[in-house]
Amino acid sequence: MAYFSGEYECTVDAKGRMLLPSRVKARLPENNAQAIFVTKSPSDPCLLVYTLPEWEKVAEKITSLNEFDENTAFVQRNFLRNTNEIELDNLGRFLIPKRLLEFAEITKDAIMVGLGNRLEIWNAEKYEQSLVKDQKELATLMQKHLGSKSND
Repeated sequence: MAYFSGEYECTVDAKGRMLLPSRVKARLPENNAQAIFVTKSPSDPCLLVYTLPEWEKVAEKITSLNEFDENTAFVQRNFLRNTNEIELDNLGRFLIPKRLLEFAEITKDAIMVGLGNRLEIWNAEKYEQSLVKDQKELATLMQKHLGSKSND
């Protein structure tokens, strides 16, 4: 499994192309290093980027749901329709579809963030607004979601 972390300042050119940072590109699985999957985040105004193996895990979860359930069909249709398999060129650039750039309000400056099994691409200003400003608040959130471990 590829593991991504860190923040990367990126630029989108006039054609909608972005250069995958070299540290990110180096972590792509060797047998699937020429393509990525890009989709809209269902919870934030950013784009999600997956490698093929990670995308297959996400897609399996979504497509294995009961397709005859109205809510499931709604989720499948609205999430999967926004996913694009995108090939990287020899320089590591990839073309982000215009509708995805518009969704994330990315025009030129972007931030790519590694989140373990996936990456996010943000409008630089919106990304700053999404961050916790107080480390104590972050500690509280981490304790809530990760629990506290005792040394007993």
